[in-house]
Amino acid sequence: MSTTLTRSRGTAHWRTVDLVTAAVLGVAFGVVFWGWDVLYLAVEPLFAALPPLKGLVAGVWLLPAVVAALVIRRPGAALLAEMVAATVEALLGNYWGITTLVSGAIQGVGVEIAVALFAWRRFGPPVAVLGGILAGVLEGLFEQFYRYDGTWDLGWRLFYVGTFAVSGAVVAGLGGWLLVRGLARSGALGAFAAGREHHGRARDRG
Repeated sequence: MSTTLTRSRGTAHWRTVDLVTAAVLGVAFGVVFWGWDVLYLAVEPLFAALPPLKGLVAGVWLLPAVVAALVIRRPGAALLAEMVAATVEALLGNYWGITTLVSGAIQGVGVEIAVALFAWRRFGPPVAVLGGILAGVLEGLFEQFYRYDGTWDLGWRLFYVGTFAVSGAVVAGLGGWLLVRGLARSGALGAFAAGREHHGRARDRG
């Protein structure tokens, strides 16, 4: 079976291991987010000459949605993991406060749209990249046209959305896919199709 295609039945049926894994991913990434928030604010002055470029380092916040979608392969997995991560991040304390939860929902929905377009049947790099792009575009639009009062002109705002989308594609999309591949190789995903597919390919090569 290809890593980019699965035709298993009962896609919408959640198992206990799916819920637990989504929650664990969310908590783990929530802690990562908290640390990334501190680093992001520390390096933000480096983008003073061209502030919209800071979107290039924002893709980290999209990772749990992409990873959960690729691993769990259930409608709502991306949204659940991203919301748990955002909640943990907010509870630990960050600069953006309660609006972090809104961002989590928006980012999760972006990835959900990507996998829904393929009816939860394809989970390869193109889907992961598309999920990262959509999540980045939606979050970038939210930040530039709702969250902030706006001192940038329209060109800079759209430039920021673009850099966020690029980061979503590379960091969250390709990065998330590679992370899932690594987890599958380690044997940590034996209960999921992603893990079984990897070991199936390994047997075929053997």
